[in-house]
Amino acid sequence: MHRRRFLTSAAAAAGAATIGRIAPARAAREVLVAEPVHSTGYLPLYIAMAKGYFEDVKVNLVTIETGSGHTNAVLSGQAFAFIGGPEHNAFAKAKGAELRAIAACVDRGNTYICAAPGFEPKDTDWPRYFKGKTIAVGPPGGTPNSILRFLLGKWKLDARKDVTLIETANSATIAVVRARQAQIAGATEPYLTQGVRNKVWGEPFYNVPKEFGPYAYSTFNVRLDSVQKEPELVRIFVRGIVKGLKLLYGDPAEASAIAKAQFPTMPIEDLRATLDRSFRDELWSRNGVITRASWDTASAVVREAGILKADIKYEEIIDMSFVENG
Repeated sequence: MHRRRFLTSAAAAAGAATIGRIAPARAAREVLVAEPVHSTGYLPLYIAMAKGYFEDVKVNLVTIETGSGHTNAVLSGQAFAFIGGPEHNAFAKAKGAELRAIAACVDRGNTYICAAPGFEPKDTDWPRYFKGKTIAVGPPGGTPNSILRFLLGKWKLDARKDVTLIETANSATIAVVRARQAQIAGATEPYLTQGVRNKVWGEPFYNVPKEFGPYAYSTFNVRLDSVQKEPELVRIFVRGIVKGLKLLYGDPAEASAIAKAQFPTMPIEDLRATLDRSFRDELWSRNGVITRASWDTASAVVREAGILKADIKYEEIIDMSFVENG
């Protein structure tokens, strides 16, 4: 989305996307959170909004499906926080801007690699299998794209010469593979399960959550300026997120009901399968903590993929004081 058009679009989208309890007549504060896609991966946020866990702060939501649009919304001051990998904070740091990840959301790599019918791999000789194929994946700068590039590099494949990448919105990968423009997809939930159930592709043959382990895939990120000048606002926000994570694991039935309200057009069987897979793969953080090991994995992905050149340390982009102090 063009940045000049963002403010108007964000305001309209936020009005349409606002969820949660009925706010007091005069809420003490309203904040905008930018998400890169409307995803079951961000269910802890939706739970916190629906349950009123942000106290007298009203959280509005805007979806910006570009690789860095959600980050730019925060950097420009048009949004309070964005959901995305902390590598976006590292990218900003390398350019002189200061962002901080303040709580974990998705603690595994929410990316699965699937094949269209008839193109399933016969073995795990990945260099041979992938070479010459066309792959549908999320936009450049987004974490699914970075993970795919990391894997291609690991398998000694050139992303420009050995494969063809169709880089599109995560929500559009199903359409690309259905139209037979690609034989492989790097899919995220809930689109992964929708593609499987609609026979666009088969069950994933490469499961990133299981292969990579703890991964700072999606965190809540704010400007350092917010941490320094509005610590109570940040504390309230983090406290609400942690409560959302705890309800997610403590009451899956209620969490599922909130998910259904967020994805009303998604068949209940698809939603149930998506949530079952996410719980099985331990997709979400349980306590909001971003571990050093999870950043080590995320950092290795973007550095080895050649996307991040600088060695950005954990302390430079991650602040766990609000999670730790409650």
